[in-house]
Amino acid sequence: MFSHLQVYDRRERWMVGLADAALGMAAAALRPFGRGPSASASPRRILLLRLERIGDLLMSWPAIAAVRQLAPEAQIDLVVGSWNESIARLLNGVSRVTTLDAAWLARGAAAPRWPGLIRCALAWRREGYDWAINFEGDIRSHLLMALSGAPRRIGFDMAGGGPVLTDRVPYDASSHVADNALRLVERAFGVEVHRAVPRRYAEQRLAVPAAARQRANALLAELERGARVNPSDGPSEPVPPLVGIHVSGGRDVKQWDPVRFGDVAARLAVRHAARLVFTGSEGDRALVDVAMARLPAGTTAMHVCGRSDLLTMAALLERVAVFVTGDTGPMHLAAAVGTPLVAIFGPSDARRWGPLSDNARIITGDIECRPCNRIRRPPARCADGMADCLAAVSVDQVVAVVEQSLAEADRRDRAPVPGRGAATTEASDAAR
Repeated sequence: MFSHLQVYDRRERWMVGLADAALGMAAAALRPFGRGPSASASPRRILLLRLERIGDLLMSWPAIAAVRQLAPEAQIDLVVGSWNESIARLLNGVSRVTTLDAAWLARGAAAPRWPGLIRCALAWRREGYDWAINFEGDIRSHLLMALSGAPRRIGFDMAGGGPVLTDRVPYDASSHVADNALRLVERAFGVEVHRAVPRRYAEQRLAVPAAARQRANALLAELERGARVNPSDGPSEPVPPLVGIHVSGGRDVKQWDPVRFGDVAARLAVRHAARLVFTGSEGDRALVDVAMARLPAGTTAMHVCGRSDLLTMAALLERVAVFVTGDTGPMHLAAAVGTPLVAIFGPSDARRWGPLSDNARIITGDIECRPCNRIRRPPARCADGMADCLAAVSVDQVVAVVEQSLAEADRRDRAPVPGRGAATTEASDAAR
């Protein structure tokens, strides 16, 4: 029973299924008193919901762009978590950005309880939306979308809330998040959109504001003041590469050992005189300290933990020659600004959540059980300490792949015609 629900935990699946059954009865009873679905193929006002984390928002960007292309005259309002507001305002195609922090997504940040969420959702009714599209398949956000009063409501039904939708779209667990988001737009407009909009960040990139670039330049100036200087009067030597490293995995189950991150950084410093910038929030500082403790004396390195907002981080990522990270939001941000990256994937499937980039290299542990995609409820043996699939990724592997990326960047810099090269990856192949 409830086989359509993609909820791993059996007890949770039954709870969501029973809630759906109750919603179905309530929706049937209220249907005669509601507005019928809009038959208009040209809606005037469209509400989009993407309340999750930064990577989820950026992977939905092609679909958001598709909505604008297919409804060029419409008012398109995007609702995101407050943590994503600055990035959401850079997405082309959005008329207005508003924020709503859901407690189940806030990760420790202050968020309104259900009465506050309901008041916010009811306020959407004043906007007179014709359509609403929810890019996340969650019974709770579907309920909030239903309160908007939009007569047509399009969403996934794989995690409940299907009875409050007018258009239920099956979620394909074998496809990339971006592809699934585009399928919602296809259902809404009744057209094929995969080839009608840019699918990759090579075709559309975030336009980082000048002010953010100035802040990034100020931070990097601190690094440059500590850099090695060649005092000779002879020909100038090549500038050592600037390498970005994001140590934090965001979740324990996706965390590669920070000591290994530090050993990768140390080898790059010794072999290539790399200048190193460690990114992260203030909460990531302890992990970054562990990594930086592995660096040899004289290494040119700094961290920006707690010193850069999302836009400043985007500007920093524009400047690095390669970005080394796990499966994180900053990985998607690096892809969105066109930065070459090396990403270490553990239990999650890069074919579903990998960066939308032709310049990304994905490293995975070669063990039979990956990807298990058990992020919320990892196997018992992986719940404490580093997951087996991450433990299988060695420092040697990562260094070798980073060096490939640096070599490619060097060839690109020396090429007569400027431009980024393309690296075929597990993620980019699957996301095409």
